[in-house]
Amino acid sequence: MSTELRDRFFALSNSGASSDEVAEYRAEVDATDADPAATLDGLALHWHPTARFKAVRFVDAEDLGADVRDLFARPSREAPHLAAVFADPHELSFRDFENILPLDRVFARSESGGGFDLELADPREFAPGAYTFALRLPGTDRERLRRLDAMDLYVTPLNSASRGGERFIFHSQLLADALTRAVTEGVPEPLLEGFSHVNPVFRCNRFEPGDANFHLHRDTPYYDASREHISRYTVLIYLTGGTAEPVLDLAGGGALRRIDPFTCVVFDQRYQHEGAPYLDERKVFLRTELVFTETGLAHDPEIGALFSKACYLTGESVFAPELARHADTYYDRVAAAHWEGLGTGADREPFLHKDFRGTHFVANGYDFWFAKRGGISPAVCAAITLLDYFNCKIGEDSFRSLCETEAIEAQGTGWIPAFLQDRGGGTAVAPFDKSMLFPEPEEPNTEDMPDCACGICGEIHPRFDTTRSAGVIKHYTDAQDAAKAEVVPAPIVMMGEDVLLDPDRFVVEGDRIHVLGKESPSPVNFAACQGGPPVTPPEDFITTAVTVDAAHFLVPPILFTESDDCYHLRFDFFGNTWTLKHEQATAAVPAIRPFTMEDIDQDWDINYPDWDDEDEDLEDEEEEEEENATA
Repeated sequence: MSTELRDRFFALSNSGASSDEVAEYRAEVDATDADPAATLDGLALHWHPTARFKAVRFVDAEDLGADVRDLFARPSREAPHLAAVFADPHELSFRDFENILPLDRVFARSESGGGFDLELADPREFAPGAYTFALRLPGTDRERLRRLDAMDLYVTPLNSASRGGERFIFHSQLLADALTRAVTEGVPEPLLEGFSHVNPVFRCNRFEPGDANFHLHRDTPYYDASREHISRYTVLIYLTGGTAEPVLDLAGGGALRRIDPFTCVVFDQRYQHEGAPYLDERKVFLRTELVFTETGLAHDPEIGALFSKACYLTGESVFAPELARHADTYYDRVAAAHWEGLGTGADREPFLHKDFRGTHFVANGYDFWFAKRGGISPAVCAAITLLDYFNCKIGEDSFRSLCETEAIEAQGTGWIPAFLQDRGGGTAVAPFDKSMLFPEPEEPNTEDMPDCACGICGEIHPRFDTTRSAGVIKHYTDAQDAAKAEVVPAPIVMMGEDVLLDPDRFVVEGDRIHVLGKESPSPVNFAACQGGPPVTPPEDFITTAVTVDAAHFLVPPILFTESDDCYHLRFDFFGNTWTLKHEQATAAVPAIRPFTMEDIDQDWDINYPDWDDEDEDLEDEEEEEEENATA
């Protein structure tokens, strides 16, 4: 049944199924439940759609576990290394909205692994700062680019209401390098001052006649603060040709009503522009940008704040689709602000009121407000904000799916403190002393007692005490050290459904909250030590006491202010001078397992006369004591 659901998804996607067939299939999917079949980059996945797993993505099949890999479909003949997976859209955040596919393996020439031979010819300026070029390339390279459409890797984008059509995003250094050479040789010199390279991340867009337009918008510039890179020009490569009224319209500039196949268009990203599907043909084009080196860029914190709000609302639009239009507006304002400065926005803005297990707060993606009730501290407010912004997993559920949420449109922020005071207090996040997870072991025995489950001489000792064994204690402390390396630096840990924080990892200085942690978690292997020849090695007596999810964050200081009744936190996650990272890892906290007779290998033919003789003497003494007691 599950493979039938999987195969029907792709059959319906490619067959132009009727609305009744699609509705029937969706109802069947909504009635289907299943546990995750795999986890990749923190996302729970399944091989067919279910009521929970509905967001189709493509991943390198080699990244899936060998035990389940063959259950996932490989729908693209042109890219057989890609497996189709279904993710829970509620688990997505700005870190993984987009599914960027590695396609150089598809593009590489089998005989040499080389890239493309491209040339930009016949430049024509159709508007100030906007050019068309004929893209010249050998027939074999044309076919390699045409294969992109045949791969059928398209998905409906999150902002489908404003952009029309379908798209997928891929990375190809081979194609970018070839275009970089072609741009350097073929683009007019005035456009190339400071030119560095073509962005190797491409968007492949497909529109059918009758699809909605890609509405008027600006492209958000690519920006890399560490390298002082910024994009200035958008690049469109039309793989198919056609006509529309118009195909591409640069607001305040020129328009193109006919496009020939393999036409390249380059235009200044200051332009607002709109695209329409061809009237009679399928429209397929690639989009990327020209990246330049730019020193001395000014930093406007308000732009970073607005972009943070846009990303946050995009994630929340999974739960509340009406927020997507606000996110699009914010993205467009950010794009314009890079060239024109940040203008004024609408009088009313969207906010999210959330209730996480009795803790109420209001957020917009940059500002987070908490009522000062129930003993809540700035550290707890910071912890909840981190969980919300990065949509961390708590047990099997994403943070946002555990919140009761309502969207509110309001003017200004003065209403928020009183609004929160009318809601419940308390906190769903508690301080926790992590040393309680790591109790000290017993002292190793110093008496004339066995220190292993079997003697090197071949004798098995049933009175072996794991809690006092020097060998077992050594493995236990090694396992503790490995788990401590993961858990101790983490500001937040989750044990099952419980969320706990380490107050020592949240340092409040003036108007800033510093979140301490390590940069990157490493895998924990708590039974990696090697034992000798015993029947039951010492490491086999190390078991898992509890499984802890450790959330690590590398974030800038969190600004906050407080009034008599409210904490107001501000997160500039997109500041120029910060590299942002979030990782969530699982650590197994060790415990010593008692030794039992089941640990003895029954295939060994071993005599242990000394122990037998002593046991018989003990049994005789016990029988005599029982008889005397009865008499």
